[in-house]
Amino acid sequence: MVIDPATTKYLIRATIRADGVIEKSDVVGAIFGQTEGLLGDELDLRELQRSARVGRIEVELESKNGKSTGTITLPTSLDKVETVILAAAFESIDRVGPCKATISAEEVEDVRVARRKMVIERAKELLNKVLEEGKMEGSSIADNVRQAVQIEEIINYGSDHCPAGPNIEKSDAIIVVEGRRDVLNLLRYGIKNVIACGGTNIPSTVTELTKERITTAFVDGDRGGELILKELLQTADVDFVSRAPPTREVEEIPQKLVMKALKNKIPAEQYAEMYDIEMKSRTNQEKIERKTQPVKEEKETKKSVSTSTKKSDDKGKKDYFTILEEVSGSLKAVLLDAKDKEIKTLPVRELTDELKKSKNIETVVFDGIITQRLLDIAHNKNVKTIVGMKMGNVVKQPKSVKVVTKK
Repeated sequence: MVIDPATTKYLIRATIRADGVIEKSDVVGAIFGQTEGLLGDELDLRELQRSARVGRIEVELESKNGKSTGTITLPTSLDKVETVILAAAFESIDRVGPCKATISAEEVEDVRVARRKMVIERAKELLNKVLEEGKMEGSSIADNVRQAVQIEEIINYGSDHCPAGPNIEKSDAIIVVEGRRDVLNLLRYGIKNVIACGGTNIPSTVTELTKERITTAFVDGDRGGELILKELLQTADVDFVSRAPPTREVEEIPQKLVMKALKNKIPAEQYAEMYDIEMKSRTNQEKIERKTQPVKEEKETKKSVSTSTKKSDDKGKKDYFTILEEVSGSLKAVLLDAKDKEIKTLPVRELTDELKKSKNIETVVFDGIITQRLLDIAHNKNVKTIVGMKMGNVVKQPKSVKVVTKK
């Protein structure tokens, strides 16, 4: 039904039931005829229509089984009292055409209230749209500016033109990632000592750079990341390994996960032993703080290690093995003083850093693999005994360090 907005304040809704088949014209005629003179000249329907104070009477009918039912609607611009009087007058009609009929006024609707609700709802929709567009625009501006800065910061490093952060040339420590998008994501969080290797075919620029800097390999948490990591461990001088969460990629993880992954990095030797990856032999003295030894002594060293293990006294084995059993499966390390009193318990990934800065450590018992790097640090810090799960690829064992293993 079309309502004239210029004249309508209220809408009378009524229902009609007739004992027979009737038509719309019969209902309209009955309303005009049976209300004529009932309410006086001021509320005469014909006069009200002429002055446009009421609109057109709309009737919808349905006939079934010889009876008719339907609805009647009448828009008015009268005041509230006059409108309800007119609605009540509809109920005085008892015949439509030749049939008995009953009309019931069901509702007098304030059209302005309905329109006000519609205006409010639409205003809410428009406001939400404006706010959302404002957020998107603000976010877009920030992202565009940030991205522009990141692109400006990225450099092409070395003869292989590897994507890298601006601090790659002057930083003592570097992070090796897979691709350009990984570099962009780390730059977004202020990490500028990063370089991309571009996949499993590691460029010579990256391999040479890893010989001079403390290197962390930061790769995706999927199969592709695992393959790149194996390649890096075999061709480059990697010191630490860090991985994105399983199935996640470095280029898309948020700052919190980036920082968490880098914080939880583990020594490369430890990772290589865990996954039986053959690593490139390390030769940089400054990085690993040890002297190299010819590989031909390996057999003699292993024999010496075995002998050293057997010679360790049974009492010491029992005490240390008890501690070793307690930390088994926890990836924890226990530091003991000269009287075998516990100094500290810490995660294995923090062991080498702790040894470098600590004093008076006599014995280390840890849930992990004894590596050459760990032995060298223990020798430099006067650690007398190291107890671990098994021996790794050790080229030279310092004579001052006793090694005890479970395997």
